[in-house]
Amino acid sequence: MDNIKIQTTQNVDIEYELASVGDRILASLLDYVLFIAYYFLVIFIGLLTHYKMFHHPAAIILIFLPLLLYDLLCETFFQGKSFGKMIMKIRVVKLDGTQAGFSAYILRWMLRIIDTMLFSAGVALIAILVNGKGQRIGDMAAGTTVIKLKQKVTLNDTILNRVKPNYTLVFAEVARLTDSDIDIIKDVMLVSLRTNNIEAIEKLAMKTKAAMGITTNLPHTQFLATVVQDYSFYNFDK
Repeated sequence: MDNIKIQTTQNVDIEYELASVGDRILASLLDYVLFIAYYFLVIFIGLLTHYKMFHHPAAIILIFLPLLLYDLLCETFFQGKSFGKMIMKIRVVKLDGTQAGFSAYILRWMLRIIDTMLFSAGVALIAILVNGKGQRIGDMAAGTTVIKLKQKVTLNDTILNRVKPNYTLVFAEVARLTDSDIDIIKDVMLVSLRTNNIEAIEKLAMKTKAAMGITTNLPHTQFLATVVQDYSFYNFDK
């Protein structure tokens, strides 16, 4: 399986596994199952109302609008995932390490017409196979790709467990960090522990210390785990 290296906003390179063509096709098929279910729901409601709702053009537009905007709305509100992607554990991400936003999602949505509709997904398939970064045309325009979220190591399997009720705050300087910083720390640690990438953990630990304005002799992994737990305690468990 192909991997891709993405540099986070803290200039730390982490390697993700690209979603395979099969993963993406299965995710799309699962989404189509939802479309079919929605279609039968509309037919059922139509039967109950003797299809009166189809007599109004505005009603027809409202009925089909969710299907038209499905991918755009899902990726916008579920952080790069449709329901099919959630089931397959894959997600849209930006190649530059920033959080994918509405502008990226709408580009992917608009160009889906070329990628998957006009040529029965042939263009998308060729682009993904040839590109080397798992990108269809919409991804190339938006600067995105699709990665797998499956990990051999999870937060609950490692030192990043939820803090205990009697936990004592170690670094009050976690107040200087943001939710985005903590998300990056978690992502880097999960991927680095899985791939045994000690260099990425060391680099992230040094940048985190600099951001917090502290020095400590704690081992890098232990320090980052403590920061995550401190942040959770500081913001949610007080």
